[in-house]
Formats: sequence, C-alpha cells, structure tokens
Amino acid sequence: MNGVVKESVLPRRFALAALAALGVSMLAAPASAEAIQLLFQDRDVARMVSLGGSCNRCDLSGRDLSGSTFTGASFTSATLVGANLRGAELVGSNFSNSDFSRADMRGIEINGANFSSSNFSNANLSGAEARGAVFSRSNLSRVNLSGSEMVGVNMNGADLSGANLSQTELFGANLANVNARGASFAEAELNASNLSSGDFGGANFQDAELNSARLRAGNFSRANFAGAEMRRTDIRGADLSSARGLTQDQTRSACGDATTRLPRGLTAGSCSAVRVVRPPVPPRPPVPPVLPRNFVFAGGDE
Repeated sequence: MNGVVKESVLPRRFALAALAALGVSMLAAPASAEAIQLLFQDRDVARMVSLGGSCNRCDLSGRDLSGSTFTGASFTSATLVGANLRGAELVGSNFSNSDFSRADMRGIEINGANFSSSNFSNANLSGAEARGAVFSRSNLSRVNLSGSEMVGVNMNGADLSGANLSQTELFGANLANVNARGASFAEAELNASNLSSGDFGGANFQDAELNSARLRAGNFSRANFAGAEMRRTDIRGADLSSARGLTQDQTRSACGDATTRLPRGLTAGSCSAVRVVRPPVPPRPPVPPVLPRNFVFAGGDE
C-alpha cells in the first residue's frame, strides 16, 4: 500500500480484513468496525495501534500489541495468552474474564481498567503503573509485579499465591480475602492497605512498610516480618503466632487485642482507637473519545 488513506469510511469487510492483518480473530461477536483505528508507521518506526469499541472474546494470543492504547474498549472474555503488551496504555477499558497468562506486560500503564475474574498467571507486569484498576477474584498466581506502582487497586478475593510483589507500591490497596501464600512483599509499600481476612501463609514481608495497614483476622503463619514497619498496624484477630522475624518493638507499635495471636513472649500494643486511613480515591477514567468511522494507514509499500 502506497501513501496515506485517511478520513475515509471503509466498508465493514475492509475493517475486518484490517483486524485479520493484525492477527485478531473473533470467537463470537465481531469487532465494531467504526470504533477501531489502526495506525501503521513504516518499518523503521515502532508500530502504534489504538483500539476502542467492542471486541469481546477476541483471540489476541501471542500478538504484538506493544505500545498500543486501549481507550474505552470492551474486550471481555478476550484471550491474550502470551501476548506482548509491553508499554501499552489501558484507559477506562473492560477486560473482565480475560486470559493474560504468560503475557509480557512490563511497563504497562493502567487507568481505571477492569480485570475482574481475569487470569494473569505467570504474566510479567514488572514496572507497571496502575491507578484505580480492579483485579478482584483474578488469578494472579506467580505473576511478576515487582517494582510496580499499584495505587488504590482492588484485588479483593484474588489468588496471589507465589506472586512477586517485591518493591511494589501498594498504598491504599484492597488485598482483603486474598490467597497470597508464598507471595513476596519484600520492601513493598503497603501503607494504609487492607489485608483483612487474607491467607498470607509463608509470605515474605521483609523490610516492607505496613504502617496503618489492616491485617485484621488474617493468617500469617510462617510469614517473614523481619525489618517490617508496623506503626499503628491493625493486627486485631490476626494469627501471627508462627510468624518469623517479629520483635517486641514491632508488635508494641501495632494495634492488637485479646484475639491477636503472637509468638511466645511478644505482646501487642493497645490503641485507644484504631484509626482507619482511607486510601486515595482512584481517578476517574477519562471519557472515551468518539472515534471516527475510518481507518488510517500510513507507511511504506506492502
């Protein structure tokens, strides 16, 4: 294809052909042709793809979507197994019930996207930046989230077993009711986060910040708290009886009660009123733009 074609309304068959050229197959309802823009630069410049509209149950497994932008898109129940989403931007999009297992999502930026009940097992999201994202009931087992910024994310009921969240910022995150057995939170910032009623057996909190976090009614058997900060941490009803690395200074600065279970010889501090630090309100995702009914192709010969 020579030159540039733009500001043109293409028939639906051309829209679907363009998706096929990208390697997208529709397992159910086809994509909305008028809501998808594709911009291909020449081969010496990184390809940019902007996707919006609806492509539910799309199969994008193994596809190269690095640097793509998903704005106001609906990709529910999509399959992205092993896809390359490195450096992509997901804004106000719905990916619930989708499969991102083994996907490369390093450095991805997420703003107000929904991934509830999705599968991220063995995916790599190291260095990701997420605000207000929803991962509730998702499978995040063995996911790599090291060095990420996950402020105000909702992971309620998620499976984080064996996950790597070391050096991750999780300020104000909701980790209630999670299965995080064997997960690493080493040097993570969990200040003002909610870890209530979660299973953190064998988890690593070495040198983590848990100030004003809620560990209430959680299981922390054999968890490592060496060097962790626990100022005004709510440990009421938490089982820390076999936790490792705990010191009297840590437990005294926390807020416990008669239901707190600690290693022998340690006692918990008693706070007259446990102050719950509210996490920041996640930013609202921007209103998706109204995309023109056109396809833009810019580049060299094909």
